[in-house]
Amino acid sequence: MITDDIHDFTAALPDMRPLMGLDLGDKTIGVAVSDTYQSVATPLETVRRKKFGLDAARLVELIGARHVGGVVLGLPRNMDGSEGPRCQSTRAFARNFAKLWDGPVTFWDERLSTVAAERALLEADTTRKRRAEVIDHVAAGYILQGLLDRLAVIKRST
Repeated sequence: MITDDIHDFTAALPDMRPLMGLDLGDKTIGVAVSDTYQSVATPLETVRRKKFGLDAARLVELIGARHVGGVVLGLPRNMDGSEGPRCQSTRAFARNFAKLWDGPVTFWDERLSTVAAERALLEADTTRKRRAEVIDHVAAGYILQGLLDRLAVIKRST
């Protein structure tokens, strides 16, 4: 199930299962996971992209190993909120991925997530080489944390 509606996504989530956040890039996929309470996102790893089948197999492997209940993909909207070719590519990835994994998938506006991740790494005095190694999965953590914070608001209001 793929949905843009956060409420539909929330309703489809199993209880006490972590979520996975993905930051899709041309060369890498940043991966982050939450705790089982779906409150804290933790950067996990960066997958070097090869072919869709290999990339998806690694993600499915991580999902199985961590018992992930739902996946959120960063949606790279333009600064004016419109969707360009990168959004179309992300949505196509989601459609193809949904053929391999039947859990709930949604999207989260990722505008400026990489900028925020870069800023946090700079404030932590991370070397340029180390920043390049971790930026994608730290950005995935920002994407996932944004969704988790929204889910907490939804849960409190119900």
